[in-house]
Amino acid sequence: MPVMETSNLTARQYWEQVKANPNRAKFGFGARPAIVNIDVQRAYTDMAAFKTAYETDPRQIEHINALSAQVRALGLPVVWTYVAYLESGEDAGTWGTRTNTPDSLQNIKHGSERAQFDPRADVQAGDIVMHKRMASPFFETNLWSLLTFHKIDTLIITGGSTSGCVRACVIDSLSRGYRSIVPEECVADKHEIPHFANLSDIMLKYGDVESVDHVAAQLQALRA
Repeated sequence: MPVMETSNLTARQYWEQVKANPNRAKFGFGARPAIVNIDVQRAYTDMAAFKTAYETDPRQIEHINALSAQVRALGLPVVWTYVAYLESGEDAGTWGTRTNTPDSLQNIKHGSERAQFDPRADVQAGDIVMHKRMASPFFETNLWSLLTFHKIDTLIITGGSTSGCVRACVIDSLSRGYRSIVPEECVADKHEIPHFANLSDIMLKYGDVESVDHVAAQLQALRA
């Protein structure tokens, strides 16, 4: 009877092994990409102010801005999501019931500092700002209809966390027929184990994890 493989590799080492496989088939880019920048908000980016914040690549937001500018130049959607809740927190549902501290998810209130976009995020007037309540930006939002209207076939997914909202978005994106691209330097997590484990899982099952330079080159090629 087949048994689960075992390994002494760390999550980081396993990710490097997965990434280095030259025979790994890819979904690739289509012709009409959009970018969804997930929860680039102070609750998750301002480490000086909030315990819930984290950083994996110090240039993450810089890279997100650069890719967003390229998608914007193609006349295609640039979406920024943020999470925030009612004063009661009831719209967080069961997700907001495990703890109730100032750092708890349901206590990211509309208009609060935790709900604000990171000031480094280059959110332009023509971009689409989308409020979400759950992990996936597809859940109970108009993201799918928006992408359908723009005839999008490829979704570039950035932000955080890799193991939470990014992964949820990738799975929902693939489930709706989109080629799902995760630029490695553009996603982040609180700890390296879930970060690298989920990059591996995304690459093996649901999407393409690429370098930011590769994604930038693909976007540039669409302008040629």
